[in-house]
Amino acid sequence: MIRRLVARALWSVSPWTLVTEPGPTRPTVLIGAPHTSNWDFILMLGIAWALDMDIRWMGKDSLFKGWKGWIMRGLGGIPVDRANPVGIVDDVVARVKDGQVFGLVVTPDGTRGDHTHWKSGFYRIARETGMPVTLGYVDRTTMTSGLGPTIELTGDVAADMDRVRAFYADKAGYHPHKRVEPRLADESRRA
Repeated sequence: MIRRLVARALWSVSPWTLVTEPGPTRPTVLIGAPHTSNWDFILMLGIAWALDMDIRWMGKDSLFKGWKGWIMRGLGGIPVDRANPVGIVDDVVARVKDGQVFGLVVTPDGTRGDHTHWKSGFYRIARETGMPVTLGYVDRTTMTSGLGPTIELTGDVAADMDRVRAFYADKAGYHPHKRVEPRLADESRRA
């Protein structure tokens, strides 16, 4: 109730407009893209809270140190040691298989740097858990943010990513010059 009120207040004063499909009705991997700014985090919370979605998100472990830790965990954060990320996908898969129900927000393109492709963790998690992928977005050109379609992955990585690319083709992100084309390093394989 309180989160919905906060979301309503956020969207009423924000220069951004919430334009969204309804929230998914089952656990999902929720892509947040193009992820080009830390402001995307506020928009993501606004989307999730407006749609009354229970979400989890992965963030660098430094966000969870000190007094910020309890806030970040309370907002659904799961700390990730970027220097040693081995096992994070397995950990999330285990949480889902143990019956935890949530939308897992993943930003496969990152916010900074010279990335040439997306990280494939979202794809592996979705395939290993049987969860669909919901396409969340931020588009500076239209000043809109929200959820797009929820898709089932087929295991044909190139075909699945073609669908993802088609959705994000006209989405610019908060900082359009930082946008990374939705492409995995190896789309020739079948998952």
